[in-house]
Amino acid sequence: MFEKLSPVVRQIPPSGIREFFSLAEGNKEIISLGVGEPDFVTPELVRAACVRALELGRTTYTPNAGLLELREEIAGYLYNSFQVQYEPADEIMVTVGGSEAIDAALRALITTGDEIIMPVPSYIAYSPIAQLNGGTVVEVETFAKDQFKLTAEALKPHITPRSKVLIVNYPNNPTGAIMTYEDWLPIAKLVRENDLIVISDEIYAELTYGQKHASFASLPGMKERTLLISGFSKAFAMTGWRIGYVCGHPDLIAAMLKIHQYTVMCAPILGQIAAIESLRNGLGEKDAMIESYARRRRLFVKGLREIGLPCHEPEGAFYAFPSVAHTGLSSDVFARRLLVEAKVAGVPGHVFGKGGEGFIRCSYASSVSRLTEALERMDRCLKGLV
Repeated sequence: MFEKLSPVVRQIPPSGIREFFSLAEGNKEIISLGVGEPDFVTPELVRAACVRALELGRTTYTPNAGLLELREEIAGYLYNSFQVQYEPADEIMVTVGGSEAIDAALRALITTGDEIIMPVPSYIAYSPIAQLNGGTVVEVETFAKDQFKLTAEALKPHITPRSKVLIVNYPNNPTGAIMTYEDWLPIAKLVRENDLIVISDEIYAELTYGQKHASFASLPGMKERTLLISGFSKAFAMTGWRIGYVCGHPDLIAAMLKIHQYTVMCAPILGQIAAIESLRNGLGEKDAMIESYARRRRLFVKGLREIGLPCHEPEGAFYAFPSVAHTGLSSDVFARRLLVEAKVAGVPGHVFGKGGEGFIRCSYASSVSRLTEALERMDRCLKGLV
């Protein structure tokens, strides 16, 4: 049956993140720093709201674009938090996680042969989704010496007459890099000059440490040419609820809504109810979780440096991206040895695209005790390589 598959699907590799997660799954000896998932349970008040909704029989479809009260809450939250303003009725759509929003955005925008530009290392799903929709992926490498920020100097040579979409993901997975308002200004100038559409994946927007997130859509003239994608999985500890959203120009949202209608109908109603409760009454819980990540970040990055793994300062998300180049091993070989010899699961950097080789991604969304134990095991493994 393999020959009956689409050639595009055949050549796309499985997720490198999930490969290492699967290797670690079921083995209680392994400390997994591989999957980007909060170790917190969804706050009790959110779960209680959903129990009440179930008891009231709220198990129906919702409007395709999502419950209007949720879209209104999202609009208010984005304005208050990041100074971007959207109309709930026609500029916001609720999706099945941020992943569906990324897929629908690329489906709506791409014509076969269009070039999709993305800074790398970056979240591994962008490139396969672009390829599945007929796009040509153009990678712009970022570097640790620049804190893995995208620069106009790096971006400009990659823009051609076929360039259509720029995908950006800051705070960044896997590097933890952020972009300030000032960092974005020269990028916005190139976007305007070259008539690009920007897909801005801001799923980690709340997870910044010392510097408030700057939304690309907040820059002058950028709202109308930006699709802002975010959700509740990371900052609100709601990965399994699968609630994301996309905001943008009414014409773009209307196109994405057609795709959404014919593929998933609507996001799950209980997830939407949970999201409403999170925005109305759960912001304090969110802030407490973020403060916990900040403490873990300090501990883990300091520990990595002390055991001899150079690591740039991650200013967002909940990942450290230490260099393993000095070991003489590829990132894949190092990650596999770490898993086998130290029983610690990380993700080899090469799976995140150009510039990721020589690094591994470690999530510090884990308890302090497990992070401390992981560092001790990694230290012993490193000493065994000498």
